[in-house]
Amino acid sequence: MKEFVDYIQQFGYLNQQQIDVVLSKARTLDLQKGEYFSEAGKIPKYVGFILEGVLCVCYFNSKGEKVAHSFVDENNFVWDQQKFETQVAACDYIEAITCCKLLVFTKNDWDEIGRIVDGWNTITDRILKNFLFKTIERRSPLVSEDATTRYLSFIDHSPQLMNRVPLSLIASYLGITQQSLSRIRKNIT
Repeated sequence: MKEFVDYIQQFGYLNQQQIDVVLSKARTLDLQKGEYFSEAGKIPKYVGFILEGVLCVCYFNSKGEKVAHSFVDENNFVWDQQKFETQVAACDYIEAITCCKLLVFTKNDWDEIGRIVDGWNTITDRILKNFLFKTIERRSPLVSEDATTRYLSFIDHSPQLMNRVPLSLIASYLGITQQSLSRIRKNIT
């Protein structure tokens, strides 16, 4: 729980009583590799904070191929924010690509924290803005750079994911085939 509290405190101060209220609303959720934290076509159940593991935000294209949007690992929040807040069906999947342990909050508990804990909504707004900024910062180069540069950028920005994420998902995230990724890896080693 220390990691969660430390993460929250980066975005605003909470006293111990407020922290206790937040933690009292949380529960842990274990996911096995391949299980979904959130599924397309279903209303998202939780806001999660990853204590252990890696999740992939993805969708399936018209050919039935998994397309990775992003990866989220330890000490980060994961949720389909817009669909969670409005309680409508998600369009994407959030899949555990390793065994995961999360601290989760239901919609009712998340909203109650916002009503009870002064400053909570400001903190969560800052967390969301930070998340969106990082997502844009990582995704923007994927549009304009060549495949080798995209791969090297991925290694540079996410070295902790290299041995944890299947190459097929890294290739999908980079917008290239797995064969192209294999060639790129061979050429740079």
